[in-house]
Amino acid sequence: MPRYDDNISISVIRRLPRYLRFLEALKNNGVIKISSKELAARMGLTASQIRQDLNCFGEFGQQGYGYNVPTLYDEIKKILGLNHAFKTIMIGAGNLGRAVAMHLYFEGKGFDLIGIFDKNKELEGEKLNGIEIMLDDKIEQFCKEHSPEAAVLCVPNEAAEMLCSKLVSYGIKGFWNFSHYDITVAHPDAVVENVHLGDGLMTLCYKLSEQQNS
Repeated sequence: MPRYDDNISISVIRRLPRYLRFLEALKNNGVIKISSKELAARMGLTASQIRQDLNCFGEFGQQGYGYNVPTLYDEIKKILGLNHAFKTIMIGAGNLGRAVAMHLYFEGKGFDLIGIFDKNKELEGEKLNGIEIMLDDKIEQFCKEHSPEAAVLCVPNEAAEMLCSKLVSYGIKGFWNFSHYDITVAHPDAVVENVHLGDGLMTLCYKLSEQQNS
């Protein structure tokens, strides 16, 4: 994967998956080229914003032509590193874990889910998306044998702290964290993407409240 300027804003990185979704839809509809103005109109952005974002990673457009849709789609996939298949485990096979395992396409997003664990003995042996649930006391041995690089945490906040320390010691480097535990405080070198569903709901509440008050 090419390396880029470490000073690129995280807000730019977070927009790349959205670009990818729109480009995929265009590609699937047979669109070969598109201008930054046309893409901006579809995405609710400005053409200047799109050009600034993409220029962080190179020159992808041609003046008077715009962007080649299939080429730009492939380039953004490379930038995001989606050619990888980082071996991943998930801890927590409750309602949230089940939804994550059953409805998210890990392979298409740079990850390969290879193991699912839970402390509930009643779930042992059950399969989610073809992967057998194992008891969490088998995590250490599994990591020794398979060397996963990432973990999805679908556990309560109170369980996450001790679990993260163990996972880091087992060689886990990246976390998709659905708990509210702040992993980077104790493990500043860990790569973490936090998912706080409640925060999104409260943000929606703010937007609706502002609309009513305007």
